[in-house]
Amino acid sequence: MTARTIATHLTLLAALAGCAVGPDYHRPEIALPAGYPDANAADTAEATIAADWWTLYGDAGLDRLVDQALQNNADLRRAVAQIDEAEAVLSEARATLFPEIDLGLASSRSRSSTLNAQPLAAGVSPISNSHRLALSTSFELDLWGRLRRASEAARAQLLGTRYGRDVTALTLAGATAQAYFLLRSLDAQITVTEQTLAAREESLEVARSRASGGLASELDVYQAETGRADAAVQLHELQRQRALVEHQLGVLTGAPDLTLAPGDLMQLPLPAEPPAGLPSTLLERRPDVQRAEQALIAANARIGVAKAAQFPTFSLTGSYGGQSEEFGDLLKSGARIWSIGLGATMPILDAGRYSARTRQAEAVQRQALADYQQAVETAFREVADALSNAQSTRAAAEDQEKRVSAARNALRLSRKRYEAGYSGYLEVLDAQRTANAAEQALIQHRQAQLAYSVDLFKALGGGWSPAEDASAAR
Repeated sequence: MTARTIATHLTLLAALAGCAVGPDYHRPEIALPAGYPDANAADTAEATIAADWWTLYGDAGLDRLVDQALQNNADLRRAVAQIDEAEAVLSEARATLFPEIDLGLASSRSRSSTLNAQPLAAGVSPISNSHRLALSTSFELDLWGRLRRASEAARAQLLGTRYGRDVTALTLAGATAQAYFLLRSLDAQITVTEQTLAAREESLEVARSRASGGLASELDVYQAETGRADAAVQLHELQRQRALVEHQLGVLTGAPDLTLAPGDLMQLPLPAEPPAGLPSTLLERRPDVQRAEQALIAANARIGVAKAAQFPTFSLTGSYGGQSEEFGDLLKSGARIWSIGLGATMPILDAGRYSARTRQAEAVQRQALADYQQAVETAFREVADALSNAQSTRAAAEDQEKRVSAARNALRLSRKRYEAGYSGYLEVLDAQRTANAAEQALIQHRQAQLAYSVDLFKALGGGWSPAEDASAAR
């Protein structure tokens, strides 16, 4: 085969290289409702959510903790390392589209037998040298798109790991904010319980004084002691819970020895709720949905890889260099050697191996499609849940405050009635318990409002920009 014939064949093969077997990816249609159940008409606008959405709460301590978490958390560092790995995989996949050229050097010295059936010619030494220096290459012609589909899958895998990092960052920021609000809720509950304990200690002294003066029985004293002990036990339990939450924040921020001074939960503002947008925008905003779609894209591309393996594989091989007996003659023109070749292989009898691999790839693609659909439906549900929770707690806020005001007034009147001798201490004790429960419920309700607002930010894919990550892998 002459060099011109080989060149002609290569030209024909290159013309075929534009095709790629396997299905091209198209985003599947997922049926979503036209809007969220509890969203107002004004909420149908596109939602713009700040990347640092946690700063909307106006708390410097929270800002500092989230920043530390995003810098030091082990899960996030692992996600970044996975991105580095995926980038290397993509670089390797793209490199297969280009020839690999190797430089080989071989040198040998050998002795031939002098007792063969055909002896060596007279004067020919049985000892000989051979030196070889050559460039060689072997290049697969990607006629059916196997290498291009593999590169497509690697690119989707890289984007998926980047979206996975965004999922980790969003989850981490949300978990840090939730833990911080819980810590501040416990601070407020501890403050209320300390005030309750002080009030019950004061009531105990009043009961003892009245009992010693014959104005009350020992039963009032025992009831007052019970109330004081209840408050003390409650205080110890709240302090224990606060220590655990503080430890959790230490792990999230990468600072196991973290200590935080008490703060006031009720001073934290409730940020305005971001507009919910249309359900279809979740496909672009939510990093977990985008990650699931990239997994689907990769699985779709691997079908093409499996199908291409059933077609003939064409490889171009070549070498160029020199070979001589003396090392110093390698670069002389007489030592020049070269070769060029075209090879083809095709499975004939494989007992169904390659078709089975194609069916496996198609089954994996269907699994990825189901995962994508589930991710979309879960995203819709989480936004709907967050909207319902936020609206319900907002509607109940005024009732919670009225409950606290009524309980405080009832406690004040019960104390006056007891001190005036109109009622027993049990009435005071009941009023104290009711007032304490109302105060704690108001604090917990405030915490729930803050927590549900975090859920809404997370559900809407807060702080994530798809344009930046999509362009970074091109």
